[in-house]
Amino acid sequence: MVDTLKGGTTFSPELVTELMNKVKGYSTLAKLSAQTPIPFNGSQQFVFNLEGNAQIVGEGETKKPGKATLESKVIRPLKFVYQARITDEFKYCSEAKQVDYLQAFSDGFAKKIAVAFDLAAIHGLEPKTLTDASFKATNSLDGLVTGVDFDAKKQLDDQIDAIVQTVVANDYDVTGLALSPAAGQALAQVKVNGVVQYPEFRFGQNPDAFYGMTSDVNKTLATKGATSENDYVIAGDFQNAFKWGYSEEIPLEVIEYGDPDQTGRDLKANNEVLLRAESFIGWGVLDAKAFARIKAPAA
Repeated sequence: MVDTLKGGTTFSPELVTELMNKVKGYSTLAKLSAQTPIPFNGSQQFVFNLEGNAQIVGEGETKKPGKATLESKVIRPLKFVYQARITDEFKYCSEAKQVDYLQAFSDGFAKKIAVAFDLAAIHGLEPKTLTDASFKATNSLDGLVTGVDFDAKKQLDDQIDAIVQTVVANDYDVTGLALSPAAGQALAQVKVNGVVQYPEFRFGQNPDAFYGMTSDVNKTLATKGATSENDYVIAGDFQNAFKWGYSEEIPLEVIEYGDPDQTGRDLKANNEVLLRAESFIGWGVLDAKAFARIKAPAA
């Protein structure tokens, strides 16, 4: 059965904008990492590893060689699409009401695409079906970074410190910390001598930083599908070892004819229009050693 939003018969016109603005979702990766422009045909990121220190050369002294290794990562944009049918009553609204309607849908669609980006880049999932994507093993944090099991005998802050030290030992800084909602609440329960250690996480709050690291609590970490894992915490150098960006952002499109979502249901014949939003987003995990994960405890 085709899901169609029916204006007028289901929702009063005054409620449409309010309803659509309640769509929730944003990208934790976008918050923790730096965005860089991605050309439509992709970009190549180079990762240099220079061993040893620089040399001070005295008069007549030979310049000694250093050792360098070079790896490259090609980032190619993928098309993300979200679309929905509504009744064609939309076409007969006033222009001002149409603009408000489309703005509300655009805001909601942007949030859906942001969540889809996390599901793809963190878990290696095709967001719509929650099945493994072709890039899971090569360009997702779940696919590239081996997670450690949660230890119920240890407090979560000690386990976070352990994975942070793993990243630091690989000569990377930890610039960001991503947590599932359950992990955020687990931090809120950590006490020493009866004193809550991280009150900023209490009552479901989402602080912007944790011990100098940019932090974010997001339910996208806990989304599980196919062979992906339910992540509890991800720590790493998000600023330097994870790159992402838009190559093109397409505004909301109103389609009035045909069967664009391949449902076997003609738009015109059924008095419907289809709203479609598309974005081309590319990302790359430049070095898996720059990240560490804690897998969620078993239910």
